[in-house]
Parts: sequence; C-alpha cells; structure tokens
Amino acid sequence: MMRTRPILWVRSLLFYIGYVVSTALWGTSLTVIAQFIPKRSRFRAVIVPWVTFVLWWLKLTCGIRVEVIGKEHLGDEPGIVLMKHSSTWDALYSQLLVCPQTTVIKRKLLWIPCFGWAFWVTNPIAIDREQRMSALRYIVGEGRKRLASGVWVTLFPEGTRMPSGQVGRFQRGGAMLAKQCGVPTYVVAHNGGHHWRYKAFIKHPGVIQVRISPPQDVGERTSQEFNDDAETWMREQMKDLE
Repeated sequence: MMRTRPILWVRSLLFYIGYVVSTALWGTSLTVIAQFIPKRSRFRAVIVPWVTFVLWWLKLTCGIRVEVIGKEHLGDEPGIVLMKHSSTWDALYSQLLVCPQTTVIKRKLLWIPCFGWAFWVTNPIAIDREQRMSALRYIVGEGRKRLASGVWVTLFPEGTRMPSGQVGRFQRGGAMLAKQCGVPTYVVAHNGGHHWRYKAFIKHPGVIQVRISPPQDVGERTSQEFNDDAETWMREQMKDLE
C-alpha cells in the first residue's frame, strides 16, 4: 500500500492538471461561443464534449471505468433523473445520461470561474437552498417549463454530497415535480464515491457501477409517498453496491 500510494498521487495530479486546464479553456471560450448557439443546442455543444473529455482523461490517468446497468430504461420522452450524490464524479457523469437536460444546482456554483460560466450558458435551474419554500416552487415551476419544451430535468435529491456508503434523506423537489407533471422518473444509484472520494485528492482505480431504475410513475401516490419509495430503492441499491 505504501508503495502504491505515491503512484496514485501522481496519477491524480496528472488528472487534475488536465481537468483544470480543460475547464479553464472550455469554460472561457464556450461562454462566448455559446451566445451564438440556440439555447436548446447549448447543452450538447458546451457540456457534453467537455464532460466526455474529463471522464476519458480520468479513465486514462486514474484507471476509473464505468459500467451501467439499466441504461435501456431511459425512454425517448423527457423525464426526471434523481441522481445519487457523493462527489464531483456524479455531477459530471449525470450530464451524459440524457440530452438535452437541465440540472438543478446551487446558485453559488454559477459564481465559480470557468466551471460556473459553462453551466450558466446552458440555463440550469439555479436555486438558493437557504430559501427552501421559494426554491421548491422555483424547481417545480421551471422544471415544468423545461419538461414541456422537451428537456430532461436532473436533480440530486439528497441535496448535498454524502460520504461513500451513506444515503441522505430525499428532498421533496423531484417528487413534487414528478407529481405535478406526470412524467416518468428514474432513480440512479452508483458507488462512485469509492473511487472519487468526497474532499479527497487521490482517485482510486476500479470500476464504478451505475444502476438506473425502471421508469417510476407517481400514479395515485402522494408526492411524499413517491419520494419515500424512491429513497427506499436508492438505499437498497446502495446497500447492495457497498
């Protein structure tokens, strides 16, 4: 272990060099170019190429690969994706699951140079988490508009990053949006936190397993019941993955 740790550190350093440089170049240049691209096409033109490169570079430098179970469940019509949140990895990978999509993010992320600029031009649903009730109304209102225009909505229902092996209580935004709009919802579990650990510099090689649920319809359930069922599915999958 002592002999391999310096190697992992060097590989992680190489990854971060490419990550930071690509983010700086892509974020600044595409922020300008995107102004001349229709809003509906900006996600595919700005986010997808950058994330694809970053995850390819992660695989090359750190040996982290991805296996997906249930990708066939994702339909052609736009729906809602409830993604497990454990590190920056899932924030990146979620952008490749469906297209076009909008992501519910913390408003302060848009202030991050380069990274935030790139997300800003794709018109995300940016909320102030401290204003809970107004944030919920905003998610439902804006989410309804995006779904009606053919855009998927991705949320991190735990609301914040959770350490590997833990599942936080699901926030109500995704379930309320699903109830209001009646669109299929997909819950996504993964063990990415084992390989890209929260607040850890070193990345650990291996295979990240991603599991996508069959489409979930609210039906006659209340939004709270639907939320609880989605959380239960996530907990069961995470227990199995851990």
